[in-house]
This record gives sequence, structure tokens and C-alpha cells, in this order.
Amino acid sequence: MSDTAARNDAEPATGRANIGVVGMAVMGSNLARNLASREGNTVAVYNRSATRTRTLVEQFPETGFVAAETVDEFVASLARPRTAIIMVQAGAGTDAVIEQLAERFEPGDIIVDGGNADFHDTIRRERALRERGLNFVGAGISGGEEGALKGPSIMPGGSAEAYETLGPILESIAAVAEGRPCVTHVGTDGAGHFVKMVHNGIEYADMQLIAESYDLLRRVGGHDVAAIADVFAEWNSGDLESYLIEITAEVLRQSDARTGGPLVDVIVDEAGSKGTGVWTVQNAVGLGVPVSGIGEAVFARAVSSKPVQRAAVRGVVGERPAVQARYDGFEDDVRAALYASKVVAYAQGFDLIIAGAREYGWQIDLGEIASIWRGGCIIRARFLNRIVEAYRRDPDLATLLADEYFADAVAQGEQAWRRIVSTAALSGVPVPGFASALSYYDALASERLPAALIQAQRDFFGAHTYRRTDAEGVFHTLWSADRTEVATEPSSH
Repeated sequence: MSDTAARNDAEPATGRANIGVVGMAVMGSNLARNLASREGNTVAVYNRSATRTRTLVEQFPETGFVAAETVDEFVASLARPRTAIIMVQAGAGTDAVIEQLAERFEPGDIIVDGGNADFHDTIRRERALRERGLNFVGAGISGGEEGALKGPSIMPGGSAEAYETLGPILESIAAVAEGRPCVTHVGTDGAGHFVKMVHNGIEYADMQLIAESYDLLRRVGGHDVAAIADVFAEWNSGDLESYLIEITAEVLRQSDARTGGPLVDVIVDEAGSKGTGVWTVQNAVGLGVPVSGIGEAVFARAVSSKPVQRAAVRGVVGERPAVQARYDGFEDDVRAALYASKVVAYAQGFDLIIAGAREYGWQIDLGEIASIWRGGCIIRARFLNRIVEAYRRDPDLATLLADEYFADAVAQGEQAWRRIVSTAALSGVPVPGFASALSYYDALASERLPAALIQAQRDFFGAHTYRRTDAEGVFHTLWSADRTEVATEPSSH
């Protein structure tokens, strides 16, 4: 036993802990503290740097952590079936820790990756460890540092066998909404990390729409930052109630210690990204699912982070459009446009989950996903109760936009939505989130789309064929010959 473990508890550490955490950075240490605070859990902790482990144990002696300074000590401290959650940097670091544990674990033991891993990596890792008799679980954990400590939303994948052991442990630390822990067994292998990826993509869209609302209220509405904070606080008492709306009001109320003005005014207007939004868009493209709201949010961050290009265009642009005059009810229109666009973003996200489940053979309960997002996670919102109800009414719903509640909500806000997008365009205020959401809605609602022309063009230059509205089969026009139409086999391109 190490000196650290001895100082922590005089009893032997062997087999005492029902759960272990590897990686004592902020997320890992907070998750370990959360686990230790729940009745029935004894938590083993290990970090590559033993100093960090010692510091954590000394700082929080009440946790009763079983500390280890080597991987062997850590593994020995775990009761069977051994269960360890890895909270280290995604990529090679995760693979290295997995291999260290796998070499020492025995059949039936469980390794959990709680980081933001690419679900393709999770599928690969699960398959490899299953062949060695081990259970591997990719678990999406949302809620940031505070959620890890006080109760996150958790999206575990992996086998049903692993969840029998892991489920009660995760339920003990998850956030609670409507009396239920915000955790569910999402599906096999990479399902948990896939759903967490989509969650993060929706988060991107939600944040972009809120930012556009703020920009409109300031540049068109003429409100100062303090007044806009009050608007968001008011919205948070209604159907837009959510964590992101709540913190937006708090951020806007924060004064800068140096200047005395709003903090938001001294923050450089370049938004960063850790990549999960990009993954969402990339995988949606591969699965043929339009997630334009999420895509525009990703691209908006990319545009913000191009200062050279922005400066170059500003240098050659002449007179900008005059900002349209604020009209009575403008703030209510922004709220309605925000809600309608939010519906579209979530509808697209759930469409992607459906497509992913079909592609990878997962059985995912969409109502359960909405349910566990109601607490702990970044996109937690009153709005999610409506999604739970929608999938209870119809588990096979074609799109959230077809649900009776959401269809009515969007219809009621449609004219306001159009006024806001029009006003923004005429004022030269960019609203890619609002505009793309409205275009997506209009595309779904259109009786006929110009895609017919695109397909004709494809047939002209590439013989990609087309179908007719008035006949069965697939056709091709002999464009370079006499332009007669012939029945043919469908193109593979």
C-alpha cells in the first residue's frame, strides 16, 4: 500500500472500492467527489501524477477516497466486478489508460470512458475489449464542472450486462428531474457518445440563437446590456426557461472590474470550439441528415474566428444598410423567433439520433433521451418536457415539427419569425441561425422544391437519372443525342 493510501485509511485498500476514477483534473476530481458523497459508494482515485492525487485526498479528507499511486494499487483497490471511469484527455491518452487497465482487469470487469470521445473510437474500443472478455462503456457526461460535482446528465452506452453494475452507481450521482435520475442506458457500444455528440451540437445551435437574439435586441432594439439582461431574465420565467437563458442574463449583468462597463463588451468577439459541434455536422452529412441549424452555429463560430478576413471585408465595404426602426412588439417577435428556431434545432438533432440508431443498430428511446436532458446538462430546459410528451404520444414521430404541440407553437410564431429575419436582413445584422431554421421549415412545408431542376442538371452532365411524378420507374434523357427519354436503372451516384 502507498503512503498516501495509508494516510487516508489504516485498513487495507484491497477490494474496498466499488468504483474508481482515473484522471484527477477538474472534471475527474469533481466526479470522484460526487461519487464519494453518495451513500454506498467507496471511491478509488488514481492520477498519473501522484501529487495531484495526494492533493485531492488531503483537501477533501471527508470523502474517504482510496488513493493509489500506481495502476496496480488502483486495480487492487477495486471490488469485483472492477469498475473504473476514465476522465483523461481524449485520444491517445485514453487508449493508453484503457490498455493499462485492460492488462490487469479480468473477464466481466468494466472500463468506462467518461470523456468527449469520438463515438467511432468508442465502437472500436468496445469491440476490442469485448473480445478480451471485458466490458467497455462510452458514457457521455454533460453539465460541466458543476454538473460533475453536483449531478450531471449521463448518457452511457455499452452492454446491458455492464449497465446492471454501472447503472445504480450512475443513478446515484446523476441530476434529478421530475423525480427521476437523468441517466439511461442509451444503447450498445458507441450509442452513448453519439447521443452526447448530438447534445453538444444542439448546444451549439441553442447558444448561437441566443447570441443572435442578444444582437438583435441591442442593434435593432436599441437596448443597453442591462436592459437585455432583464429581457432574458423575463424570458426565463416562461416557455424559454433554460440553463442557457438563465446564464445569459447573469453574463450580461456582469460588470468589468477594469472599465466598469459590461464584461461582454471587453471580451474579444471570437468564439472557440472543442470540436463536438464539428463532429455533429460531419456525421450528419455522412448520414444524409440536414442539421442546418447546428451547421450554421458551427460556421458562425468559424467566421467569428477569422479576424483577418473580417478586417479585409470591412476595409472594402462601403455604406452599410441603415438599421431598421424598432417597432412595437419587436422584443416579443425576437422571443417567438428564438422559440421557433429552437424547435427546428432540436428537431434536426433528434432526426440525427434516429438516423444514427438506424445506421449502427442501436435501439434508442427518444423520449428517454429528452427526459435525461431535463436536468444536469447544458441544454436542460422546460422545453424538453414537451419533447418527452411528443414522443410519448407517438414514438415513431417523423419529425418534432409534425407533433401537434410544436406544429401549433411554430405556426403561432411564424409571422414574428419572418418579421425578425426580414428586419435583420434589411438592417445588415447577421442571423444565420434564425434564417437557416426558417429556410429549413419552409423547405419541409413546400409542396414542391427546386430539387427537380438540380436532378435534371445532374442527369444532363452525369446521367444520374431521375424519377417522374406521373409514372413508376427511373428515367434518363439522352441529352447529347436526340433528347428522347428512356427507362433505365437508377444511378449509383
